[in-house]
Amino acid sequence: MRLPRTRPRSLAGQLFAMQVVLIAAVVAGCAVFAYVSGSSQAEQTATRQVRAAAVAVADSPSVREAIRTPDPSAVLQPYAEQVRRDTGIAFVTIMDTERRRWTHPDASLIGETFLGHTEEALRGETFTETYTGTLGPSIRVVTPVRDGDRIIGLVSAGITVDRVSSQVREQLGALALAAGGALALGGIGTYVINARLRRHTHGMNAAELSRLHDYHQATLHAVREGLLMLDGQRRIALINDAGRELLGIAPETEALGRTVDELNLPAPLTGALLASEARVDELHLTADRVVVVNTRPVVGGERRGTVVTLRDHTELQTLTGELDSERGFTQALRSQAHEAANRLHTVVSLIELGRVEEAVEFATAELELAQVLTDRVVGAVEEPVLAALLLGKAAQANERGVELELAEDSLIDDGALPASLAQRDLVTILGNLIDNAVDAASEGDGLDSAGAVPAQRTGSQGAGRARVTVTALADERELLLRVSDTGPGIGPEEADEVFRRGWSTHGAGRGLGLALVRQAAHRNGGSVELDRAPEGGARFTVRLPLGERTASGDCTASGGRTAAARTKEVGA
Repeated sequence: MRLPRTRPRSLAGQLFAMQVVLIAAVVAGCAVFAYVSGSSQAEQTATRQVRAAAVAVADSPSVREAIRTPDPSAVLQPYAEQVRRDTGIAFVTIMDTERRRWTHPDASLIGETFLGHTEEALRGETFTETYTGTLGPSIRVVTPVRDGDRIIGLVSAGITVDRVSSQVREQLGALALAAGGALALGGIGTYVINARLRRHTHGMNAAELSRLHDYHQATLHAVREGLLMLDGQRRIALINDAGRELLGIAPETEALGRTVDELNLPAPLTGALLASEARVDELHLTADRVVVVNTRPVVGGERRGTVVTLRDHTELQTLTGELDSERGFTQALRSQAHEAANRLHTVVSLIELGRVEEAVEFATAELELAQVLTDRVVGAVEEPVLAALLLGKAAQANERGVELELAEDSLIDDGALPASLAQRDLVTILGNLIDNAVDAASEGDGLDSAGAVPAQRTGSQGAGRARVTVTALADERELLLRVSDTGPGIGPEEADEVFRRGWSTHGAGRGLGLALVRQAAHRNGGSVELDRAPEGGARFTVRLPLGERTASGDCTASGGRTAAARTKEVGA
């Protein structure tokens, strides 16, 4: 039968046991030290006491006078007993130089030989010794009695070792009581502290806490979602690698302990992180990314805080924009196919009616109209992605009654753009700018507020026609993309808000296009400018630095061609 596995003691329990043992060892050590110190101190106190008594008796004039009498014991015995009782010592023995006693606590021993050493005292010295005499082991002091320069007797005063030990035992009882109180108090305090620790560690042992920490660290680094934890003062308590990347915090920057305000994030994102209420799937912009933010306040624990999760929505938003463009392009192709079928039926009908010349004239006119823009784009923009985007957007614009034209000074040679410039970013920038311009031009319809055609919009290209003009020009230093429209334009008071998430003239749920344009330009080290177009609408100018290019991408005198020249070649 397999026995159940015993779970190791919790960390709080282990610390409690260790602290109790440590406190017991400290208290026991202190008690032993106090006992040894008390014993030594008691012995020193007893030695000083008997020494003082012996020296005082030896220096007494009455003692010297009594020694000169024929019967010194008659005077000295009562005196010695009085001193012994007054000082609390065991004995005071006065003797002659031959060690014969004149006094003793036991009167029957007077006249007998003193038990102990006297050689040093006979030499005039006062000394201390522990010796076993008639009263048992004792600490005694022997000192000479002088009459001038002559030693006429000796005095020995002592206290028994048993009396000293009894004093130490009395002190030891009080010491044991104090040690027991200290041990009990330390044990109670340790129990209270470890009960608190047990609640905070949820009863886990050291191995479980270590394993939990390892899993915690591995999870933080493995999770691709950003995780941010704020304490009650809205300071960063924890942030993982994905969170740093999504918020644009450099790896070498110390983020822990900093407040959210110090991260220099956009104001709407900062407000979402500092909000006391929960936020669910909110879309926010940083300098380079579109981020989905979820926040939840922490209601337990000593301090309230906030847990924030961040998801990168940049790629999905870009793909969504591209998908919308593809859908629009598909719808335009479907419409054009329908229109082409109508025109084909018209041509066939003219032929059946015998009007061949009119049929040829009609077909040729339609072909010329369809081919003009294609030749213009292909001749000026040899970058295939941009050329395809422009042709697709032109078809979409035409379906909405907006004319999309390419400026005369547009020129991008094939290979002029470096590989480091992502084609997706080019599609994001130019596609969103054209979409916004087509929306504005179709709404403005080429008319001013009074319903008349503005003077600057009239000319050979058709008075009052809604129009979007695109300029695409690449030189050795930068790529310039400019889109202007004939729409109502953007007021100066809104110029700073157009790139903010959610800004749109089409209601809620819109307003990411221009924000994505700014992000894409920022990622490539470029800039976006907004001013008023000559036609009266808005004009957006994006400049992207190209840096050093290879010889195959340079626009040299021999390799570069004007847009008009290439248009002629294509038309030929």
